Amino acid sequence: MVDHMTSGTVVIHDSLLGTPMYEHEKAALSHVASAIARIKKYDLAYSYIDAQRRSGIIFFVPDEALLCDEAAELGIRSANDIFGAVVPYPFVMTKAITHRLVDREAERPEGWSTAFPERIRDAVLAGFTAFSPRDVVMAARTLLNIGPIRLKPPLSCGSGGQLVVTEERAVEEFLDRCPRDELAAYGLVLETDLSQVETISIGRISIDEMIMTYFGVQRTTANNRGDAVYGGSDLVCVRGDWNALEAMPMERKFRAAIAQARRYDAAAAEFPGFLATRRNYDVGHGFDTAGERRIGVFEASWRVGGASTAELAAMTAFREDPTLHVVVASSVKIFGRDCKPPSDASVYYRNDDPRDGPLVRYTTVKRVQSYGSNSHVALRPSELRPQP
Repeated sequence: MVDHMTSGTVVIHDSLLGTPMYEHEKAALSHVASAIARIKKYDLAYSYIDAQRRSGIIFFVPDEALLCDEAAELGIRSANDIFGAVVPYPFVMTKAITHRLVDREAERPEGWSTAFPERIRDAVLAGFTAFSPRDVVMAARTLLNIGPIRLKPPLSCGSGGQLVVTEERAVEEFLDRCPRDELAAYGLVLETDLSQVETISIGRISIDEMIMTYFGVQRTTANNRGDAVYGGSDLVCVRGDWNALEAMPMERKFRAAIAQARRYDAAAAEFPGFLATRRNYDVGHGFDTAGERRIGVFEASWRVGGASTAELAAMTAFREDPTLHVVVASSVKIFGRDCKPPSDASVYYRNDDPRDGPLVRYTTVKRVQSYGSNSHVALRPSELRPQP
């Protein structure tokens, strides 16, 4: 229970940019907000109206990034007011910002930054973002000379809605199914495709004066239809900022991913009014058509995401024990009715989701270390996965 002799309220907020959430996603959002309320020793409210009835500070946990105008109306002025992000334009919250336009005549939305994609060009894979059919076709022709390309609708989560194509005709067929208003507003990402891909997670979160950074890996699982989907994240979390993370022993691929994520993170300053206290970067590690190893940032997530329950489990451990320097935490999603989580798991959803069917979601804090206890060992998140 949260101590009600508090100075504020954490509120779960439905943003203007938010889209309908699955029942289990709502449970994850609630779990994250509850953890933040305990860390801050605040009350918890499930609506802004409810929070306004209470005294003290209001701290927001939105379902999606907030636009600057919306944040201003809510009284959000600094990082002390939100777990998530504030962005100046809707497209900024999507993977559309990851790549440059095809040429100077290309269509672009209001607020488009030409400086941002140039600053991160060496931190991402070869690709373009296009906001018109003409630009999509031009981008595809250029990239198909390299090899297969992946079409990535910016509003899709993870790899949902994506398509790998090898010829221009497939691109044109994709365009026929793409709503023109959505294309003009949010664009389409075209990117060179990788094989044998591992998705690395790099992140930084802050709550009040506490800062935590992490590196880790994502896992895939089969949903109730047999499709491969996101199944959770295994994170090595470090107390402190990016420099503390880089001081950790780790495999070379993680160190390269951190460097690229930091470049992407720093470039976000190109967007006026940008503010983020939750910063997560998906970095792809795999092979191109020539068999060369490639690594690059796929996209950023500046809102509560699939790894956030693990992030908050680690942050809670840091809050409870000031001597801790490293925490290994996992978020897990398993479909079906037969899952038996580990005895030490924090289960926050076990039900039949109306759209996704039966599934279980839980978090674990797998291992906790004091600083230096294993300083000679390169930590491998995939070896620390909880076994159901």
